[in-house]
Parts: sequence; C-alpha cells; structure tokens
Amino acid sequence: MRIIRSINLLRNELKAVRSKNQTIGFVPTMGAFHEGHFSLMRKARRDNDIVVVSVFVNPTQFGPHEDFKKYPRQIKIDELFAKKEKVDIIFYPSAEKMYQPGYLTYVNVTNISKVLCGRSRPNHFNGVATVVSKLINITEPDVMYLGQKDAQQAAIIKAMVKDLNFNVRIKICPIVREKNGLAMSSRNSYLSQKQRDEAPILYKSLVGAKNKILSGKTSSKSIINWIDSNIKDNSSGIVDYIECVNADTLDPITKIKGRIMIAIAVKFGKTRLIDNIVFHSR
Repeated sequence: MRIIRSINLLRNELKAVRSKNQTIGFVPTMGAFHEGHFSLMRKARRDNDIVVVSVFVNPTQFGPHEDFKKYPRQIKIDELFAKKEKVDIIFYPSAEKMYQPGYLTYVNVTNISKVLCGRSRPNHFNGVATVVSKLINITEPDVMYLGQKDAQQAAIIKAMVKDLNFNVRIKICPIVREKNGLAMSSRNSYLSQKQRDEAPILYKSLVGAKNKILSGKTSSKSIINWIDSNIKDNSSGIVDYIECVNADTLDPITKIKGRIMIAIAVKFGKTRLIDNIVFHSR
C-alpha cells in the first residue's frame, strides 16, 4: 500500500494505471475508519483492479461552530486498517494544496442542498460538492463508492456528477450498523456511554415507522409525530428534523406512496447523529 500526499504524484500514478486498462475504485473519506468505511473498501476491492481511498477532513464543509478541530483523526490506525483491507493507495491531500491562497470556486447543487440537513447546515453541502468534485478530477476513478447513511450527500453528489458530466459511476452501499442498530459513524466516538445506550432509538423509531406504513398508515404527518414522540419518550435526544421524502428527489411528501425515505437528525449533547431508512410503501 502506498501513501501519497502530492496531487501531481497521484495523478501520475493513476495515469499509469489507466494506461494498462486497469479500473480504479475510489472511496472518499474523512478518516477515523469504522466498519462502514471497510464495507466500501471491500466493495471497491471486489470490483476494481486498484483501490484508492482519500483521507481529508474538509474544512469547507464545517460551519463556524462545528467540530472541525476536534473531528477524530487517527492516521496511523487508519493506515493499518486500510492495509488490512488491501487498499492500494491512501491519498492524504493537505488543505493548503486543495484550497490554495485566493481560492474562489465552489460547487452549489441547488434545491436538494437546502432541505433536510441543509436547513441547519446552510453551507455544508457546498463544501461537500466542491471537495468531491476536486477529488474526482484528481483521481478520475471508474467507480466511486458512497454510503447510504449520508443519503442526502449521496443524492447531491449523484446530481452533481450527472449535471457536470463527470465520467464516473457511483455505487451507494448499505448502512452498516452496530448490533444495537446504531448507524456506524466517526462521530459516535463523541457519545457518552449513556448517549450510546440511548442512540439506537433512532433506528428503532425508523423500523417502527416503516412497520406502521407497511400496515397501512399513509399520513407522513402522523408518522413524523410518532417518531418524534418515540425519540423524546425514550432518550435525551433533541430532534433537529424528521421527514418523509421521495427517496430519489428528496421532495417532502404528505401522503406516503411509492419509494420513500424517512430521514432523521437528532442531537445527543453536542453530537448530531443522522439516520435514514429507504423502502417501497404499499
């Protein structure tokens, strides 16, 4: 496994790969690897000749009072994990190289960036779309692998790739959960033991809501109210949002029908967790 920090060196390495007609699978991350990341690496390993994983805690997607400085960074541990998963290249770009002095260009995917998490994190997805567009331009992968946990982010990146004619396929991989149902996330490390014990209520509420819908409930308002009450009655979590949306467009729906996503964001102390469930209603 190679550790590459230079943009030009990575480009030259991957140019040689493409000259041999070998395929490149790419997993963009912010590090602090967990089983969710490993599932993406394994899928990329199965599908491609070369696997590239980027590790970059992107400053432009953090708000002024968010956790950029304390976001977990564990470079040496991540390298051991990546080597175990048979990653070929870890790419560690620096913020100074990704955003050189005088940087002026940002990518804004309108509409779907303003809903769900976009309401409470107004510039977050501009930062995400910008850095991912740069990483695609640098690596030029055949396939990029994203996780379903960050469903809005995945939808935004898919729209960006389509609209800007990037020559890359996107594969969305299932959410990986702990045994208690909690969606794996690097931010779970912030939780106290009490909060970790309470946080599985998010997934339990999503599953309960799904069962209600499959039993015939069609009012999104009633489903949202039930989830809200279930979380408040069984945890100290503070709800940011609960929404029923079209799974493809992220448009809110009043009557539940077709392929839908129920998405939630809840704060436990200062830690904001997101989760979602996607399924076809009857």
